[in-house]
Order: sequence, then structure tokens, then C-alpha cells
Amino acid sequence: MTTIPLKRALISVSDKTGLARLGQALSARGVELVSTGGSAAALRAAGLAVRDVADLTGFPEMMDGRVKTLHPKVHGGLLALRDEPDHAAALESHGIAPIDLLVVNLYPFEVTVASGADEAACIENIDIGGPAMIRAGAKNQAWTCVVTDPEDYDALFAELDANGGGTTLAFRQRQSAIAYGRTAAYDAAVATWMARFETAREEAPRRVAAAARLRQPLRYGENPHQSAAFYSDGSGRPGVATATQHQGKELSYNNLADTDAAIELVAEFDRPAVAIIKHANPCGVATGETLAEAYGRAFDCDRTSAFGGIVALNGPLDAETAEAIAGIFTEVVVAPDATEEARAVFAGKKNLRLLTIGTLPDPHAPRRAMKQVAGGWLVQDHDNGRLMPSDLRVVTRRAPNDDQMRNLLFAWRVAKHVKSNAIVYAKDGATVGIGAGQMSRVDSSRIAARKAEDMAEALNLSHTPARDAVLASDAFFPFPDGLMAAAEAGAKAVIQPGGSMRDAEVIAAADAADLAMVFTGMRHFRH
Repeated sequence: MTTIPLKRALISVSDKTGLARLGQALSARGVELVSTGGSAAALRAAGLAVRDVADLTGFPEMMDGRVKTLHPKVHGGLLALRDEPDHAAALESHGIAPIDLLVVNLYPFEVTVASGADEAACIENIDIGGPAMIRAGAKNQAWTCVVTDPEDYDALFAELDANGGGTTLAFRQRQSAIAYGRTAAYDAAVATWMARFETAREEAPRRVAAAARLRQPLRYGENPHQSAAFYSDGSGRPGVATATQHQGKELSYNNLADTDAAIELVAEFDRPAVAIIKHANPCGVATGETLAEAYGRAFDCDRTSAFGGIVALNGPLDAETAEAIAGIFTEVVVAPDATEEARAVFAGKKNLRLLTIGTLPDPHAPRRAMKQVAGGWLVQDHDNGRLMPSDLRVVTRRAPNDDQMRNLLFAWRVAKHVKSNAIVYAKDGATVGIGAGQMSRVDSSRIAARKAEDMAEALNLSHTPARDAVLASDAFFPFPDGLMAAAEAGAKAVIQPGGSMRDAEVIAAADAADLAMVFTGMRHFRH
């Protein structure tokens, strides 16, 4: 028997969206409603007849509702194989009524954690009875249908209408898959939160779980032959997962990845800042007195690569900045907010996506980064390192002046977001040349210098803007050759981690070239 008539439903929901409509639809089909606590009260308020679960079990809810459904008359009704003689006999002898439909959604643990609630509140929102019932009903998909999300109510109604008031095995199997996905994600969220008690003892968690919910299917992945989807982890961290899209076509996999990189970069700066991203690397980053000024200076760093790029701003988008951005083809613009005038500027750009995220993410907040490899995952703390001038160690005879120090710290923050090997030239709070992702640091140095020469040509400058600029390297120079490429381009100060076996040679080369150089003691590999 694959189609099971719906006679009895147990409803226990934390999210009461659509609950009255659900109850009315089931009651109209002659389904007996059994419910708990607040769900029963809400159904009665809608004028529906409801049987309390305490009446079903013969046992009162207790311990502030912690114990109410963990009972054989609930789990027996969910788990019984009704075509098995022993199971059928047990149902009859113990007075257990079969449950055809279970509608349960769980205590809002993820929302509670994301809200910053204290430990006691988080623990109190760990659901026990709900996951137990869901797992029981979903296991017994031959007989029991499980619904864990209000968004599936309409699908349930359609199923009942199409099958004479019953559910088919195919529908129950689909719902079981959704149900186990929900309990797995829920347990993963709890486990991730609980893992802090292991990491507090400087232990790597014995097991790592990831929880995520589908936000939107994507047309394809990095390439058209790859399927893809976008999931939200429920953390509430400002960014692409919390963004509001105001216009433009659907975001692609690559758009989302690049937009995320852009947001994380501009969040590093307190002054008005703009980053233009292409293929996960910045092609121009700048600060300014205004966002319009910052955009113009970021655009000037690499006008060619900026075409079709992602633009991120760390302040509300205004009309002047929007006019400047609208001057070339841009895939995505993302900012905390946008004025009505700025939105009007973009209104005619049907292919431009405008996103707002409300607030910027905290680039220094602790979080976990995961990368899949064959057969497993690499897990690490997110790179939230940041330096102050007092953290730097001058290693050359000449020390950077105050202006150079400011630009060194600016270039260092940008280099953190450039694929390694990373070289960044900067002057006056703006990048003037970026070399990214090369196998040799010398090649990255030469590419960055060439980009600066391209900038000089595009702006009709009499000399390369790398002259008198500063340079940041995300990792140490293993040999003096990369440093010499910077000196030849005209750089005057360098920031790098240090730590090479040949540091003494590199320092000597810097002194010979009259370069100022500081060591950070921290590197920023980005693979």
C-alpha cells in the first residue's frame, strides 16, 4: 500500500507561520488534530477542535515543556509498521493511535545564537523532543508523512488533493529526505556552537559539522557544465547571504564569490573605501574623502580590468558615486545602503545588480573557514589578523616616515585579500599596481610594476606611479630578487612578514637600494 489516507496529524511547531491555514485545511479534510502547548492554543484560537498530546499520552507536559512528546504513545504511533502483525498487536494492546502526519519545526536555536543570546538561552533553545519525533516519523516513511517547514504546506495540500486525501510513498520519501536534512543541519548548528568548549581548551574539535539552508538554486557553477546552489549558514554575518538585491538579473556563482571577496576587503577600512574585484582578486582599492573620490582612484589603478568587475563600498552609495560607476559596464555594486537618487541612476542599467547589506561584516570576528579536499575537509580559523604601527619592526637603516607608514599599513590590508603570491604597490591610500596569484614572487613583483606602468600610460602620467610608492608582500622574500624588482620600479618602502633563511641578504639589499623595510611577523597567504 503506497497511498496512506490521512486520518490523524500531530502538530508541534515553534514557527507558527501558516499554522491556522494548515489546521483549517486538515480539519476540512476530516483529519483529527493532536497538538502541544502553544500550537494547540493557536489552533483553538482559529476555531479548530484540537486534542492535547497530554490526553493522547495520558501523561502531563512537565519541566516547563521539556518533557511532553517523549512517550511510547507518540513514538509508537510514528514508528509502527502497521502491516506487521506484532506491531499491529502492540498498537491495539497499548491503545496507541497511529499518526499519519507529523508537522514539527524546531526551537529556533540558530536564530537564538545569531542574536547574541547568552549561554543559558542558547541551551534552552536546543530542541530534544522535536528532532526525536522527526527522525522517528521520517524513518517510517512507509506509513508516516513528516513536514518540517511551512514552505511545504502547499505541497502537502496539493498531494492530498491529488490522492484522495492521502499521501503517496514518493511524497513521503521526499519529505523524509527534507526532514533528515533539517535534523542534520540542526544538530550541526548545535555541534558547531558547542565546539567552542573544545577549542577553549585549544583542542581541534573531534568532529566538524556544517549546517546550511538553501537560499537559491543557481543557473550553474563556475562553468556552465557545473550545477550549483547558494546556501546560507544562518549565522547572520552581513554579506552576500544577508543582502537585498534591488535590481538586475540573478546573481551567478562567480558573482557571489567575487562579491563576498569585495565586501570583506572594504570592511577593513574606516575611511571611505572602494574595492573593485575581478576573479576574486582586487584590481583596484582606494580610500578617499568621499566614496566618489575613492572609486575614481580605485578605477584608475587598472581601468582595463575594472570592466565587468564587482564594486564594493564601505558606506552608503550616493548619486555622485553611482554616476561614476555607471560610466562602465559593472556586474555588481554592493554597499551597506544606497540613496534613492543612487538607485535612480542605476535604474536604466538592467544588467547591473545592486545589493545592500545593511551593515559591514566585522573582519576581525572569529569564525571558521572550511575547504573541501578529496576525502575530507581542511578547517582553520578565518584570517582575521590585523596590525598596528606598534606591531611593526623596522629592519633597515632607513625607517619609513609617517606617510609611508600609513601607506604600508593600507597596502598590507589589501595584500591580505590578494591571492598568493601577492604584491601590492600603494601611494596616498590607493593601490597603483597589484600582482596576484603567481607561482614566483618575482613574477608577482614584475606584474605589479607593469600594472603601475599601464596606469601611467592610461592617465598620461610622466612617470610610473610606483615611483615613491610603498610595497606590501603577503609573505617573505626568499631572495633579494623580488625586492630588487620593487626598487627598480621606484618603491621607497616595503612591508613583509620576514622569517626567511635569507632575511639578512634581503635586508642588506634593501639598505643598498636605500629602501625602508619593516617586518610584520605575520603572513597572509590566500589560496
